[in-house]
Amino acid sequence: MKNKLYGYAGKIARINLTDSIVSEVSTFDYAPKYVGGRAIANRIFWEEVPEGTESLSPENKLIYMTGPTCATGIPTGGRSVFTSISPNCYPEQYTWSGMGGWLGSALKFAGYDGLILEGKAQKHTYLIIDDGKFEFLDADEAGLWGLFVHESQLEIEKLHGADVISFVIGPAGENLVRIASITSSNDSAAAKGGFGAVMGSKNLKAVVVRGTGSITPANIGKVLYLRNKMNSPPYTLNPTLPLERWEAGPNLSVPVNPEFRQGQVSCSYGCNQHCNRLAMNVKSGTSTKLKNRIEKCVGVFAMDFSNGCGWVPNQTYVTEKNHPSVCKTMSGQMPPADMTDEHIAELLDFKPGDTVNFWGPNFDKGNVMMDLCNQYGIDKWDVLIWMFPWFAMGKAEGVFEGIDFGMEIDLESEEFVRHILKIMCYREGYYGNLLAEGMARTVRALGKEKYGDTIYHGRISNCIPGLQLDIPISFESAWGHSFHWQGRGYQSTVDRSAWLPVALQTMTSSRDTQTVAHFHATWYYYLAVREDPFHNPLVPQAAIECETGEDIKESVMSCEWQAPDIFWHEMECEMLEAATGLKWSVEELHDMAIRSKLTFRAILMRNFNRDRAMEAYEAFKSLRYPDSMGLTAQWDEWNDLVDLYYEERGWDKKTGWPTREVWEKYDLADIADEMQVLGKLPE
Repeated sequence: MKNKLYGYAGKIARINLTDSIVSEVSTFDYAPKYVGGRAIANRIFWEEVPEGTESLSPENKLIYMTGPTCATGIPTGGRSVFTSISPNCYPEQYTWSGMGGWLGSALKFAGYDGLILEGKAQKHTYLIIDDGKFEFLDADEAGLWGLFVHESQLEIEKLHGADVISFVIGPAGENLVRIASITSSNDSAAAKGGFGAVMGSKNLKAVVVRGTGSITPANIGKVLYLRNKMNSPPYTLNPTLPLERWEAGPNLSVPVNPEFRQGQVSCSYGCNQHCNRLAMNVKSGTSTKLKNRIEKCVGVFAMDFSNGCGWVPNQTYVTEKNHPSVCKTMSGQMPPADMTDEHIAELLDFKPGDTVNFWGPNFDKGNVMMDLCNQYGIDKWDVLIWMFPWFAMGKAEGVFEGIDFGMEIDLESEEFVRHILKIMCYREGYYGNLLAEGMARTVRALGKEKYGDTIYHGRISNCIPGLQLDIPISFESAWGHSFHWQGRGYQSTVDRSAWLPVALQTMTSSRDTQTVAHFHATWYYYLAVREDPFHNPLVPQAAIECETGEDIKESVMSCEWQAPDIFWHEMECEMLEAATGLKWSVEELHDMAIRSKLTFRAILMRNFNRDRAMEAYEAFKSLRYPDSMGLTAQWDEWNDLVDLYYEERGWDKKTGWPTREVWEKYDLADIADEMQVLGKLPE
């Protein structure tokens, strides 16, 4: 077939919800120039969504894309991605959210590489895709609208068979809560961006898929090679085990109920690594019965947030001898480092998280909190790392005096947790409606100077015992999102050599990047830059390398937790070849990733007026507060580093805009022409 490539279904479904019409777009209008996943979604959005579009308007589009490795059996290839204008970003901007689960593979088995969801249904609707046949059904008549996430999925299986896979929204998405998530199988969620609210704004409760076809990879032998190479041993027994205590590092040890068992599962089709934590027989937030739940790392803080997350340099840096997969280290399948490495003492030097005293150990309350987040369909990160710590710090500093949230603020109380999540997800009352707007908007509506910038005095360093580390009660980093790998309140850090490149990554993004672009570099990078990271070009080079890896991972659709070497970009080339037959070099794959990044950049510039003046200060704000070692950044030295970043990118330092030479180098002359018309093409 003309333009046929292995690994792709070959079609993208355009779904007009307003008129209940489905049409098809050829995947090969975009692939392989944009490979798949987020890269293709970026190009579609650039071509189809004009400036001035708002996140919850019918004109906004929710794009769901898989990659060429999805449904081929290549490990980690089952992931997928959503992109859209985010209602959670502040201000609203185009962003993305990745997701595991089996939906991507089911969709490809049904004949489609992706979906373009546009318009707004006339009534509450859910969509069935059954081997290429589409049906728009009434979500009210089916009894789906108003159900929790898990109940929605179970009811869908009752209605349409246990062999279907769905992604759904919960009450939060239905009520347009700006931190609402989209959830697929195994509690795999597209949580960042608030895309559950975008689905809710389109009156779309669920997309249900049955696919009985197949996707043929170009080289089955190479797929088998990768299944052995990318995780050795490829198959291990994974029993569920009883535990007496919930252990999550040296800062957390909580007693559990006698029925509790723990296991580990994969998040998506084809993956042979078990890195998600399975908690069995835990307390439910929506049922009187014990239930099972699947979590990633952040869930441990629901159980106890007395201290922040500790950190070990070898989870960030590697040397030539030290090439463990971080996830395999976490799951105990390999030792954390080569014990003969000359830098082993430094690489294993644990940096403890700060004492924060937000709430103490309570296993049942923590499980209720996690279950309610899953069931309502909301981003656990914003709830756990931002909203509830805001309540804890604000109460300690006395800023909420005179405010009636309908219940006394008590972070040790399960009833308080239930109350706040309920009023938020159903927009009950003034403060429920306010919290549903997301934390960035909440603190501004109340008055940011008092309710966001008031200093919390209870954060104490455990790296330098007794050192008070002042931080604002609102954990806002940039673009309406919360701290992550920045060493401030939630997570310890090595020092500025790690959190400065993270800030650079955040600067040109529109959300926290660290769920897919976790910062990694070599130990030799750390040794070279630690004395003066503000004036060393290795820092922006390292940030750009991670950004490039991010676009590769979410286009090929792979996962950094799997490779034996976190810098193994040859792996994605081998994955792409096994799936499609394309024998690309690392340089060609890098060029594709930069093309994707530039297309993303073009969207932010055209639709949201992004430039240096906006983004440099936005990424700097949180750097004024100390990390776990008491270190901060100054505006002048930060600007010196920003200059180096733009120089490495080949972008204009004054505006932050790419030049025509850069656009054309990556085969984007059409974008350069439009930027010239818009007056956004620097000399």
